[in-house]
Amino acid sequence: MYFMLKACFFATGVCCILCNNMFAQDQRIADSLIYIYQEGKTAGVDKMELLRNLSFNELNDLKLSLKYAEELIALSQSENNQLYQYRGYLQKGNNYKLTGDLEIALEAFFKSAETAKEAQYLAGEGTAYMSIADTYSIMGNSNNAENYYSKAIQLLRMTNDSISLASALLNLGDAYFNAEKYDLALSNFKESGLIFEKANYLIGNAYNLGNVGMVYAEQGRDELAEKNINQAIIILEELEDYYPISVYLTFMSDIYLRRNDFSTALSYAQRSLELATIYGLKDQISEANLKLSELHEQAGNEAKSLKYYKDHIAFRDSVKNIESVQQMADLRTNYEISQKQIEVDLLNQQKRNQRIVMIATGIALFFIGVLAFLLFRRNKFIQKTKQIIEKEKNRSDNLLLNILPAETAEELKESGKVLAKKFDSVTVLFTDFKRFTHFSENLTPEKLVESVDYYFSKFDEIMEKHNLEKIKTIGDSYMCAGGLPYPSKDHALRMVLAAFEIVEFVNDSKKNNLKNQTHFDVRIGINTGPVVAGVVGTKKFAYDIWGDTVNIASRMESNSEPGRINIAENTYRLIRHKYDCTYRGEIEVKNNKKMKMYFVQNKKIHPIPISQQNEEVSNKISNDTEV
Repeated sequence: MYFMLKACFFATGVCCILCNNMFAQDQRIADSLIYIYQEGKTAGVDKMELLRNLSFNELNDLKLSLKYAEELIALSQSENNQLYQYRGYLQKGNNYKLTGDLEIALEAFFKSAETAKEAQYLAGEGTAYMSIADTYSIMGNSNNAENYYSKAIQLLRMTNDSISLASALLNLGDAYFNAEKYDLALSNFKESGLIFEKANYLIGNAYNLGNVGMVYAEQGRDELAEKNINQAIIILEELEDYYPISVYLTFMSDIYLRRNDFSTALSYAQRSLELATIYGLKDQISEANLKLSELHEQAGNEAKSLKYYKDHIAFRDSVKNIESVQQMADLRTNYEISQKQIEVDLLNQQKRNQRIVMIATGIALFFIGVLAFLLFRRNKFIQKTKQIIEKEKNRSDNLLLNILPAETAEELKESGKVLAKKFDSVTVLFTDFKRFTHFSENLTPEKLVESVDYYFSKFDEIMEKHNLEKIKTIGDSYMCAGGLPYPSKDHALRMVLAAFEIVEFVNDSKKNNLKNQTHFDVRIGINTGPVVAGVVGTKKFAYDIWGDTVNIASRMESNSEPGRINIAENTYRLIRHKYDCTYRGEIEVKNNKKMKMYFVQNKKIHPIPISQQNEEVSNKISNDTEV
C-alpha cells in the first residue's frame, strides 16, 4: 500500500539572527552557510542559529544534517537554552525518521516537545506533537496519530505559525488518505494548500500538490494526478529535495502502466530507485525495488523480477522492527494518559504495606548483616578478578579491531579462521608522496616516521568519517577501500569525497605548517571493480584485498599528478552525475597496456535534470531490448 509524503519541514516561528524571514528548506542555503561554519568564528546564540540553519537546509547528506543537529543539542544544553534544544531534537528526529530509525526518531520528538514546553514556546510544542503524530502514522498506529494531530492543531490555531498549522492539516489529510477517506483528505489538502500559497511557501506547495496528485492517482483520475505530481517535482528539483521526488515517481510509474506504456513506467520506477539509493532512503529503496519487481513480473521477466524482490526484502528488513517500536510507542502514550491514576494507586499501596515493610525490614536487616559479613571478602575478590579479566579482554578486542574490520575480527574469534570473500563492486584508492625517497635520505629515522605518521593519522580519520576501510600502508603509499566488508551502493562517491579531503589536508599542511612537519605533494588514484578480500597468515594477521581492480587503482595513482585525483573509467561512470571530470585519453601504463583516465575536478553546479536522466534510462532499456 502506498503512503503519503508528510510535511517534514518546519518554520522557526521567531526572528532569526542569520535570517529574519520564515523560510523553507533549501540546499543552497546550507551550501552558502558552510563557509561561515568552517571559519569557526561564531559562538553562543549565533552559532546555535547557524547550526539550526545548516541541519534544517542540508537535504543531500542526511548524516551531515544529523551531525549539525547533534552539535546543536550539545551546545544548547551547555548554554542551558531550551528553545534551541527543542530545535536540535526536532531536526534529529526528522533525520532518523527519514532513514527509517523510528524508535530513535520518536524519542527525539518527545524530548523536543518537553524542551519546547519548558521554553514556553507554544508553536514549537505544537510542531513537536505533529512530528510525533507523523511517526505514529508511519507505524500504522492511527489512534495515537489522530490524538497527537489533534493536540498539534489545537495548539497551532492559538499561534501565528500558519506554516506549521498548514503542515499539521496536510498530515491529517495523509491520515485520511491511508484510511481511504479521499474526500476528507482532499478537504484538508485544500485548506493547507491555501495557507501555503498565501505564505508563498514553496516546499509546502510542492508537498501539497504531490499529495493531491497521489489521491487523484488512487481515484484513477490520471490526468489530474500527473499534472499535480509534475508541478510538485519541478518545485522540488529547484529546492534539491529528492526524497519526495523518489516517492512521486513510483506513482507516475503506476499512471503510465495503466496506459500500457511499460517502457516509461519502468523508467520512472528505475529513477525512483536511483534517487533513493543516492540519498540513502532505505524505506523508499525497498518500495522502488518492489515496484520494479512488479513491473518485470507483469512483463514476464521472472529473473529480473526475483532480483528486485530480493533487494526489496533486504532493505525492508534493514529498517527497524516496527512491531517493537509500536509497543514502545503505545507504552509511552499509555503512560501519559494514566500517570495520575498510577500515582494514586502507588500511594494507597504504600499505606497498606507500610507496617508489613517495617517488620520485614527489621528481620531482613539482621540476616542481611550476617550474610554481608560472610560474603564481603568473597565478593570483593570476585569483583576484582572480574575487572582484571574484563580489562584484558577489552584490550585484546581493541587491538584486534585496530588490525581487522569488525566483521572479520568476530569471524576470527568465533571460528579461529577467516574465509576469503568476493565483493562484486569495491572502490580502491592509493596515495603516494612525490619525491618521498629524496626527502627520506635527508631526514633522521625518527623525523621520517613522525612525518609519515602525521599524514597517515589524518588519512585514517578521513576514512573513518566516510565509513571507508583502511587496508594497509607500504612505505609512503596508503591504500584503502570502500564497499567492504559491508557492501554499499555509494562507495565510489564517498571515496571521491574522501580523496578531496586528503588533497585539501595536504595543501593546508603546506600552508599552515602547524607542527613543523616535512611537507609533501600527494598523488591519488582510484578504481572500482570486483576484489577478493581475506586474512593473510596465521601470525601477525593482515587483512588484504587482491585482483585486477587493485592493480588498476595502483596504475591510476602512478599516472596521476601532484594534488590531482586520477580515476579509471569504472569509477567515472559511477560519479559522473555528481562531479565534473576531465577526460585524459587512453594513457599507456605498465606492460604496454592503455587505459582511459579522468581527473576529477569538482562537484557539478547543476545536477542532471530528472527528464534527461529518465531519457537516459529509457534509452538504456531500449538498447537492452534490441540486444
